[in-house]
Amino acid sequence: MLYAWQLVLYYLLLFVFPMSKSIFYIFLLSVFAFGIPLVGQAQVRIEVQVKAALPAPDKPLYLAADFNNWNPGNPEYALTQHPDGTYSIVLDHVPDRFAYKFTQGTWTLVEGSAAGEPFTNRIYSRSADSTSTIQVTIEGWENGYTFVVRQLPEKTPHDANLYITGNFNNWNPGDRNFKLEKKVDGTYQVKVYTELDRIEYKFTRGNWESVEARESGKALPNRVFFPNATTNDNTIQVDIAGWEDMMGTLHFFSLYDLLLLFSVFQGILLIVAIPSIHSYNREANRWLMITLGLSSLMILLYLMSNYQVFVNVSPKLILLPDFILFVYAPLFYFYLLKLLFNVKRLPSRWYLHFIPFLIQFFVYLPYLLRSDKVFLLNLMNQEADILLLFITFGFLGLLWNGYYWLLFRRTLNTYRADFQTNLSYDQNLQYLNTVGILQFVCLCLWGFMYVLLAAHWLFDVDLTSLIESSVDVIWLAFSIIPYFVGYFAIHQPETFKAAPRPLSIFDDVLDTSVGQSMLKEVKADTDPIEEKENLAPHIEKLEKHMDANKPYVNPKLSLAELAGQVDMPSHLLSRIINEHFEKNFFDFINSYRIEEFKRLINDPRNHNLTFLSLAYEVGFNSKTAFNRSFKKITNQTPREYFESVTNG
Repeated sequence: MLYAWQLVLYYLLLFVFPMSKSIFYIFLLSVFAFGIPLVGQAQVRIEVQVKAALPAPDKPLYLAADFNNWNPGNPEYALTQHPDGTYSIVLDHVPDRFAYKFTQGTWTLVEGSAAGEPFTNRIYSRSADSTSTIQVTIEGWENGYTFVVRQLPEKTPHDANLYITGNFNNWNPGDRNFKLEKKVDGTYQVKVYTELDRIEYKFTRGNWESVEARESGKALPNRVFFPNATTNDNTIQVDIAGWEDMMGTLHFFSLYDLLLLFSVFQGILLIVAIPSIHSYNREANRWLMITLGLSSLMILLYLMSNYQVFVNVSPKLILLPDFILFVYAPLFYFYLLKLLFNVKRLPSRWYLHFIPFLIQFFVYLPYLLRSDKVFLLNLMNQEADILLLFITFGFLGLLWNGYYWLLFRRTLNTYRADFQTNLSYDQNLQYLNTVGILQFVCLCLWGFMYVLLAAHWLFDVDLTSLIESSVDVIWLAFSIIPYFVGYFAIHQPETFKAAPRPLSIFDDVLDTSVGQSMLKEVKADTDPIEEKENLAPHIEKLEKHMDANKPYVNPKLSLAELAGQVDMPSHLLSRIINEHFEKNFFDFINSYRIEEFKRLINDPRNHNLTFLSLAYEVGFNSKTAFNRSFKKITNQTPREYFESVTNG
């Protein structure tokens, strides 16, 4: 190319050194024809063949040189990509000699040797290169990581093509730039170049239907590699246990999955069975069936979300099990209210129990409205907003369910105080204690999961597998609860209904028992001294009735029944027992039963009978109630008392 300043120079030479015009035209023609410049600047074309896959396939290739201040991402020096996969750039006004390298926009994505080692600067010299077109090959890139697959599942097709996919290639499952190459030692290897501080990846056979899985065929979480945590060894060796599209008959479900499925089926069967049984707790059982139905559905959805085949069809399936976080506890609480208390209707502010669920729904709604393709990509990339969504609502769910667990315990304790004031026998509610223990175990595992998560972040330790396992254990423990509650609900007899109480911060007083109102009025209008004098005849009457008629041998004796026998109001009888005998009704009756038991056991005629048969004879309805009451009243076990009597 002939530059304008060269023409000026030619005319100047012609003026200083006159020559014939024909010689000048011949000289000028030779310049145009052969591009003979008078000084060392001309056009240079560089053609590049990329042998190693680009670290960032979606980014262009740049030239960084000493004449552009080694700028790794100057758009004026971006190479043009051609259909055959090659790149080229045409440089004007370049010096006779310059140093250069190729990058992908940053110095962390710069060309290197085939082994991934640093590459020395390329040098162009006009004196050494006889042509203005330079052809070069990029053999590799710095910061390369070699992934080696050592073992494949037995059923892997012998002609299968393996690919690695991850956050470094936008999770393209069949990217030819990331195809693994089979080596002579039988391993499959691929080189990945990336500037990411955290590499998440999986292996496929070309599509998401044939993505790697656990041996059982269950979805495998993203593999994670932290480049900054490595030393000089950038080789990552892995074994592939299974493929999602090649699940064997015996391994289709793991034992864990079968246990969850069993819980789901049991929940469905209980929903069918509970309405058909003869039960006195139908109102409570309706709420129990709602709780069972919701729990079974969420367990099933969680189980399905563990399989990539379902997630590929509907990625948002992974969000749905989270909705149980704020719904299960209020429903179970309403079941307890209906089962234990004389509640005709729910608290007037019952809807406040579901405010957190509504908040969760509206926060999740934008994610539910995203396209499946975009959401799946966000999920695979573990986008920060999705991780924050799960972590935040999971932690809030832990606090919410922790509050309700304390509320459940308070509800049971309040009920026990009420039935011990009105009944002389144990209620068959021990299963609720077991449920409380299971719920507490779930909460402990839940809290432990967040401890692992904190350690994962604070100490930069990969605990992903352990965190996932803890989540699985939480769901397994939770799956036992609905079955346990439903099974005992079928065998649950009529439950004594205590007076309504405001228990939750969202509750109000629905009802006030007449007995409680009358008791308050008597206490307000009667002088204490006059009270004791007035109660004396009633106390004497009660003691004579207990000694003469032995009403305590009736295992179902209640406060109302005894009040009818001694012809006095229930609230008055309750006051006498509480104030004069300083006991509740439960302990008052059981103290008579214990004394009767002592009398019978001291009679030689009864020595051929067992302790339990004598306990039933004096009015106890269970071995547990007898042992507990005997220990409480005498500070001895029945065996210890018997031995002390016989040895004394």
